[in-house]
Amino acid sequence: MAYNTRITHKNKTDWALFGAMTGLVLLGALCVMSAVNILSFSNAVVRTHLIALPIGFIAFLAASRFNYQIFNEQWKPLYGFILALLIGVLLFGTYQRGSKSWFVLPFFSFQPAELCRVLVLLVSAAFLDRQGRNISDTRTLILLGILVAPVFGLIMLQPDFSSIVITFPALLVLLYCAGVNVFYLALIAVFAAVAGFFTISWTYLYLHPDLQAYWLLSTFFKLSSQPLYIAGFVGFVFLLGYGVWWFLKQWRILVPPFYVILAILVVLAGFFAGIFVDHQMKPYQRKRVEAFLAPQSDPQGASYNVLQAQIAMGSGGVWGKGLFSGTQSRLGFVPEKHTDFILAVVGEELGLWGTLLVLGLYLLILWRIALIAYLSSDRYGYLVCGGIFGMFLTYMLINFGMLIGLFPVAGIPLPFISYGGSNLVSSMLALGVAQSVYARRIISA
Repeated sequence: MAYNTRITHKNKTDWALFGAMTGLVLLGALCVMSAVNILSFSNAVVRTHLIALPIGFIAFLAASRFNYQIFNEQWKPLYGFILALLIGVLLFGTYQRGSKSWFVLPFFSFQPAELCRVLVLLVSAAFLDRQGRNISDTRTLILLGILVAPVFGLIMLQPDFSSIVITFPALLVLLYCAGVNVFYLALIAVFAAVAGFFTISWTYLYLHPDLQAYWLLSTFFKLSSQPLYIAGFVGFVFLLGYGVWWFLKQWRILVPPFYVILAILVVLAGFFAGIFVDHQMKPYQRKRVEAFLAPQSDPQGASYNVLQAQIAMGSGGVWGKGLFSGTQSRLGFVPEKHTDFILAVVGEELGLWGTLLVLGLYLLILWRIALIAYLSSDRYGYLVCGGIFGMFLTYMLINFGMLIGLFPVAGIPLPFISYGGSNLVSSMLALGVAQSVYARRIISA
């Protein structure tokens, strides 16, 4: 493959993107140090974070200088590397917090799933770039599903639900950018909605066995584990699909049988995905779902994290209490304050203006990625930026959303701000790839 290196401008660096990233990274380092300052393991956290910072900048600079188009040519070896990493961590990794997701090295730990969620976007973009006019065919979606299913399956075996939560929406954005039929995207969204509905509902019934005294709810709960009930539900869905098709036919609304069968299969796929996720969930993850559904029902238990984070964030007011001066976070009222709930530290110590600053820098990064996609010199660069845009958008929406109760706590950090070396390095690597696309654009910004 001949790489496109044609550049008609002098500026090869998107300084707005680099500046926004650097601002978030520096602000995040200060907030992490403040959050763990009085903890017994603060030295280890600060040391790991300070080690990750230069590695992240090196990853950004290396990726920005590297010609991103080589990923398009070498996507098959890259895909093999993803599978090797995920299989390797299952065989040789270490358990931390109930998940076998880490390689423990002499000076730091490495979580392969963080890197793989970036690499799988590069691989998926390369696959979709080769489809050309076949991009709207059902076969393309099926083949992409076959491509990413082993990756998702290996991640689920760890289990690491947060990586799926981030990668799946990013892939939807990537598919939209590639020009996939909106109907198929709607079916994928239905699949995710069905899987989420069953998982959340079964989890709530699992945590409230008293509700299983009702016959209907008890029957619904048994769908997750009883083969006879599962088979009955499958038959019911087929009958319901046929009934809807027949009813529409009577009203002279002709729907091709192919679409009806496809819709039925999508619903059933979501149902079985819900069963798989339900069987993989840990007790603490079920508690997170309960805290989302009923945050006031257990303020000292499942909902404690969210409620305390909201109290801390609100106590900062407009101007905040000042760095290293927060009381709620520093006195230990906010759990996971240096990872999942780092925004609570920002809100308490830097106030509303600090939170808006973080939001503004994130929006600036998203705008620059979208602009780079528009200026890309080839379709592959456009798709890569679309996937990266979707990834960071999902990060931002979920992390801000779970703090205000719009999403359940999912164990998802806020890139560049939260503590986490693997996430920090992988996120900076992703922006480095976007920078590489910018450096090889044809039209100057």
